Amino acid sequence: MPVINIKEQKKALRARFKKLRETCPEDIRQKLDEKLCKSFLSLDEYKNCDALFTFVSGAIECDTKRIIAQAFADGKKVAVPRCINKSGEMEFYYISSFDDLVRGMYNISEPDVSRCQKAESYENALCIVPGLCFDYQHYRVGFGKGYYDRFLDEFSGISAGICYSKYIVSEVPKGAFDRNTDILVTEKFIDRIDR
Repeated sequence: MPVINIKEQKKALRARFKKLRETCPEDIRQKLDEKLCKSFLSLDEYKNCDALFTFVSGAIECDTKRIIAQAFADGKKVAVPRCINKSGEMEFYYISSFDDLVRGMYNISEPDVSRCQKAESYENALCIVPGLCFDYQHYRVGFGKGYYDRFLDEFSGISAGICYSKYIVSEVPKGAFDRNTDILVTEKFIDRIDR
């Protein structure tokens, strides 16, 4: 039986989908984001949650900023992550506006912990999970640091992966610590897994 190197397989997928995302024309990305946002906001899980845990999107990620803006308008609590260290640990803090964000580790937008309250409860919470690509079982290839897999281990709310449909693959390589999401949302379809 040949030995399968999951790390190398993920690395190849990561490189492939980073390149695809970097070369996606801006006008196409904006149309995809608009549809994806509409699809996400249509979720009953979104409508019924009290708190939205979400990353703040970077240049090649699916846009979460319009989702965050709508969550503010809908009166939901919004929590965004802060990387504690480079070992894959993060914690979420509530923000009340985009002004509560600062540049953090990896040059990503993070909460300003001097003015934001740490999120201690996951009651009635929905978490948006990023990924460069997902598969139909809702496993993903992320940026390779394992932050969300560790977080999802302790998160008791509902998790939703967001991804453009053209970045869905039949199966991604997965290890013992990889976690899949409850819901997968694209601009074309929504898929749920019964736990």
